[in-house]
Amino acid sequence: MRRLCALLIVAIVETSGTALAQTRKPAPVRRPAPEPPPAPLSVAPEMTCPTPLGVGVSSKRTFCDVMTGRDPAAGVLIALPPHKGPVTLTFDLHNRHTYSEEQVKANRAYARYTATIGVLTMDNTLISRAVVQNEFRKTSDLVERIGGGAGPGGVKAVVPTGTESITITVPEAEDQVSILGEKLTIDRADGPATYSSPGRPIAVISNVMIQYLPPPPPKPARRRSG
Repeated sequence: MRRLCALLIVAIVETSGTALAQTRKPAPVRRPAPEPPPAPLSVAPEMTCPTPLGVGVSSKRTFCDVMTGRDPAAGVLIALPPHKGPVTLTFDLHNRHTYSEEQVKANRAYARYTATIGVLTMDNTLISRAVVQNEFRKTSDLVERIGGGAGPGGVKAVVPTGTESITITVPEAEDQVSILGEKLTIDRADGPATYSSPGRPIAVISNVMIQYLPPPPPKPARRRSG
Protein backbone atom coordinates (compact mmCIF):
# COMPACT_ATOMS: atom_id res chain seq x y z
CA MET A 1 0.00 0.00 0.00
CA ARG A 2 2.78 2.41 0.91
CA ARG A 3 4.52 1.58 -2.36
CA LEU A 4 1.32 2.36 -4.31
CA CYS A 5 0.95 5.73 -2.55
CA ALA A 6 4.55 6.62 -3.34
CA LEU A 7 4.04 5.78 -7.01
CA LEU A 8 0.91 7.95 -7.10
CA ILE A 9 2.74 10.89 -5.55
CA VAL A 10 5.59 10.58 -8.05
CA ALA A 11 3.11 10.47 -10.94
CA ILE A 12 1.28 13.57 -9.68
CA VAL A 13 4.52 15.50 -9.29
CA GLU A 14 5.71 14.53 -12.77
CA THR A 15 2.34 15.47 -14.31
CA SER A 16 2.22 18.90 -12.61
CA GLY A 17 5.81 19.57 -13.62
CA THR A 18 5.00 18.74 -17.21
CA ALA A 19 1.95 21.05 -17.14
CA LEU A 20 4.00 23.92 -15.72
CA ALA A 21 6.63 23.40 -18.39
CA GLN A 22 3.95 23.48 -21.06
CA THR A 23 2.26 26.67 -19.76
CA ARG A 24 5.45 28.62 -18.98
CA LYS A 25 6.13 31.19 -21.76
CA PRO A 26 9.65 31.67 -23.02
CA ALA A 27 11.39 34.87 -21.94
CA PRO A 28 10.88 37.67 -24.50
CA VAL A 29 13.86 38.49 -26.68
CA ARG A 30 15.14 41.96 -25.87
CA ARG A 31 15.88 43.93 -28.99
CA PRO A 32 18.06 47.01 -28.91
CA ALA A 33 16.11 50.27 -28.85
CA PRO A 34 16.05 52.06 -32.20
CA GLU A 35 18.41 55.00 -32.51
CA PRO A 36 16.68 58.38 -32.12
CA PRO A 37 16.39 60.43 -35.32
CA PRO A 38 19.19 62.95 -35.80
CA ALA A 39 18.55 66.45 -34.49
CA PRO A 40 18.38 69.26 -37.05
CA LEU A 41 21.55 71.32 -37.38
CA SER A 42 21.58 75.12 -37.44
CA VAL A 43 24.73 76.56 -39.01
CA ALA A 44 26.00 79.58 -40.91
CA PRO A 45 26.31 78.26 -44.47
CA GLU A 46 29.13 78.74 -46.90
CA MET A 47 28.19 81.93 -48.75
CA THR A 48 29.62 83.66 -51.81
CA CYS A 49 28.94 87.41 -51.68
CA PRO A 50 30.02 89.14 -54.93
CA THR A 51 29.57 92.65 -53.46
CA PRO A 52 30.09 92.74 -49.69
CA LEU A 53 28.95 95.94 -47.99
CA GLY A 54 31.18 95.35 -44.97
CA VAL A 55 31.19 94.52 -41.28
CA GLY A 56 29.01 96.27 -38.71
CA VAL A 57 30.94 98.43 -36.27
CA SER A 58 28.85 97.34 -33.27
CA SER A 59 27.64 93.83 -34.06
CA LYS A 60 30.67 92.68 -36.14
CA ARG A 61 28.02 91.11 -38.39
CA THR A 62 28.78 90.76 -42.10
CA PHE A 63 26.46 92.64 -44.46
CA CYS A 64 26.17 91.69 -48.13
CA ASP A 65 24.69 93.78 -50.94
CA VAL A 66 22.02 92.13 -53.09
CA MET A 67 22.33 93.13 -56.74
CA THR A 68 19.57 93.19 -59.34
CA GLY A 69 20.04 90.60 -62.06
CA ARG A 70 18.67 87.65 -63.97
CA ASP A 71 21.55 85.18 -63.82
CA PRO A 72 21.54 83.08 -60.60
CA ALA A 73 25.30 82.50 -60.92
CA ALA A 74 25.82 86.25 -60.39
CA GLY A 75 23.76 86.45 -57.21
CA VAL A 76 24.57 85.83 -53.56
CA LEU A 77 25.22 82.08 -53.51
CA ILE A 78 24.25 79.94 -50.51
CA ALA A 79 25.77 76.44 -50.49
CA LEU A 80 23.70 73.70 -48.85
CA PRO A 81 25.52 70.72 -47.29
CA PRO A 82 24.26 67.16 -47.82
CA HIS A 83 20.84 66.93 -46.21
CA LYS A 84 17.66 64.91 -45.89
CA GLY A 85 14.38 66.69 -46.50
CA PRO A 86 13.95 70.42 -47.14
CA VAL A 87 16.37 73.04 -45.84
CA THR A 88 15.20 76.12 -43.94
CA LEU A 89 17.07 79.27 -44.99
CA THR A 90 16.79 82.35 -42.78
CA PHE A 91 18.31 85.82 -43.06
CA ASP A 92 17.68 89.46 -42.21
CA LEU A 93 16.75 91.66 -45.16
CA HIS A 94 17.53 95.39 -45.05
CA ASN A 95 17.14 98.41 -47.28
CA ARG A 96 20.14 100.56 -48.27
CA HIS A 97 20.40 104.22 -47.37
CA THR A 98 23.15 106.78 -48.05
CA TYR A 99 23.48 108.52 -44.71
CA SER A 100 24.03 112.27 -44.46
CA GLU A 101 24.27 113.85 -41.04
CA GLU A 102 23.62 117.28 -42.59
CA GLN A 103 20.34 116.08 -44.10
CA VAL A 104 19.29 114.54 -40.78
CA LYS A 105 19.98 117.80 -38.93
CA ALA A 106 18.07 119.74 -41.58
CA ASN A 107 15.12 117.30 -41.49
CA ARG A 108 15.64 116.50 -45.18
CA ALA A 109 16.68 112.85 -44.86
CA TYR A 110 13.24 111.30 -45.40
CA ALA A 111 13.07 108.31 -47.73
CA ARG A 112 10.67 105.39 -47.97
CA TYR A 113 12.23 102.22 -49.38
CA THR A 114 10.59 99.06 -50.74
CA ALA A 115 13.01 96.39 -51.97
CA THR A 116 11.97 93.08 -53.51
CA ILE A 117 14.38 90.17 -53.89
CA GLY A 118 14.08 86.57 -55.07
CA VAL A 119 15.57 83.28 -53.87
CA LEU A 120 16.18 81.03 -56.88
CA THR A 121 17.52 77.61 -57.75
CA MET A 122 20.57 77.51 -59.98
CA ASP A 123 18.38 76.69 -63.02
CA ASN A 124 16.60 80.05 -62.49
CA THR A 125 13.46 78.64 -60.85
CA LEU A 126 11.97 81.06 -58.31
CA ILE A 127 11.58 79.49 -54.85
CA SER A 128 10.19 82.56 -53.08
CA ARG A 129 10.23 86.35 -53.00
CA ALA A 130 10.92 88.57 -50.00
CA VAL A 131 10.17 92.25 -49.39
CA VAL A 132 11.49 94.80 -46.93
CA GLN A 133 9.85 98.20 -46.52
CA ASN A 134 10.69 100.99 -44.11
CA GLU A 135 11.12 104.73 -43.75
CA PHE A 136 14.31 106.59 -42.90
CA ARG A 137 14.03 109.95 -41.10
CA LYS A 138 16.67 110.07 -38.39
CA THR A 139 19.83 108.36 -37.16
CA SER A 140 17.91 105.85 -35.05
CA ASP A 141 16.36 104.46 -38.25
CA LEU A 142 19.64 102.92 -39.41
CA VAL A 143 20.59 99.41 -38.30
CA GLU A 144 24.23 100.28 -37.65
CA ARG A 145 27.25 101.89 -39.27
CA ILE A 146 29.53 99.84 -41.51
CA GLY A 147 33.30 99.98 -41.07
CA GLY A 148 35.91 100.36 -43.79
CA GLY A 149 34.85 103.73 -45.17
CA ALA A 150 36.36 107.17 -45.60
CA GLY A 151 33.85 108.95 -43.37
CA PRO A 152 34.41 110.20 -39.82
CA GLY A 153 35.40 107.30 -37.61
CA GLY A 154 36.26 105.18 -40.64
CA VAL A 155 32.64 104.31 -41.48
CA LYS A 156 30.88 104.09 -44.84
CA ALA A 157 28.15 106.44 -45.97
CA VAL A 158 25.89 103.54 -47.03
CA VAL A 159 24.00 102.00 -44.11
CA PRO A 160 21.46 99.20 -43.72
CA THR A 161 18.06 100.48 -42.62
CA GLY A 162 14.97 98.51 -41.67
CA THR A 163 14.98 94.80 -40.87
CA GLU A 164 12.70 92.06 -42.12
CA SER A 165 13.34 88.52 -40.84
CA ILE A 166 12.97 86.14 -43.79
CA THR A 167 12.37 82.36 -43.72
CA ILE A 168 12.55 80.34 -46.94
CA THR A 169 11.96 76.59 -47.35
CA VAL A 170 14.35 75.16 -49.94
CA PRO A 171 13.36 71.87 -51.65
CA GLU A 172 15.38 68.79 -50.77
CA ALA A 173 16.83 68.38 -54.28
CA GLU A 174 18.77 71.67 -54.18
CA ASP A 175 22.42 71.91 -53.09
CA GLN A 176 22.78 75.66 -53.73
CA VAL A 177 20.52 78.68 -54.06
CA SER A 178 20.98 82.24 -55.30
CA ILE A 179 19.63 85.53 -53.96
CA LEU A 180 19.01 88.24 -56.58
CA GLY A 181 17.42 91.66 -56.44
CA GLU A 182 14.29 92.36 -58.47
CA LYS A 183 13.09 95.91 -57.84
CA LEU A 184 13.62 98.91 -55.58
CA THR A 185 11.12 101.75 -55.11
CA ILE A 186 12.18 104.93 -53.30
CA ASP A 187 9.72 107.66 -52.26
CA ARG A 188 11.28 111.00 -51.37
CA ALA A 189 9.99 114.51 -50.95
CA ASP A 190 10.90 115.24 -54.59
CA GLY A 191 8.95 112.22 -55.90
CA PRO A 192 9.17 108.43 -56.36
CA ALA A 193 11.76 106.44 -58.32
CA THR A 194 11.93 102.77 -59.29
CA TYR A 195 15.07 100.78 -60.13
CA SER A 196 15.20 97.32 -61.69
CA SER A 197 18.01 97.37 -64.26
CA PRO A 198 20.65 94.64 -63.71
CA GLY A 199 23.79 95.37 -61.73
CA ARG A 200 22.38 97.75 -59.11
CA PRO A 201 22.59 97.13 -55.34
CA ILE A 202 19.05 97.42 -54.01
CA ALA A 203 19.08 95.61 -50.66
CA VAL A 204 21.32 94.12 -47.99
CA ILE A 205 21.26 90.76 -46.21
CA SER A 206 22.86 89.68 -42.94
CA ASN A 207 22.65 86.93 -40.31
CA VAL A 208 22.31 84.15 -42.90
CA MET A 209 21.61 80.72 -41.37
CA ILE A 210 20.35 77.32 -42.49
CA GLN A 211 18.65 74.50 -40.58
CA TYR A 212 18.68 70.98 -41.97
CA LEU A 213 18.65 67.28 -41.15
CA PRO A 214 21.90 65.48 -41.97
CA PRO A 215 21.52 62.41 -44.21
CA PRO A 216 21.57 58.99 -42.53
CA PRO A 217 25.00 57.30 -42.37
CA PRO A 218 25.70 54.80 -45.14
CA LYS A 219 24.93 51.17 -44.34
CA PRO A 220 28.01 48.99 -43.78
CA ALA A 221 28.87 46.80 -46.73
CA ARG A 222 28.06 43.11 -46.35
CA ARG A 223 30.99 40.76 -46.22
CA ARG A 224 31.06 38.15 -48.91
CA SER A 225 31.36 34.61 -47.65
CA GLY A 226 33.89 32.37 -49.20
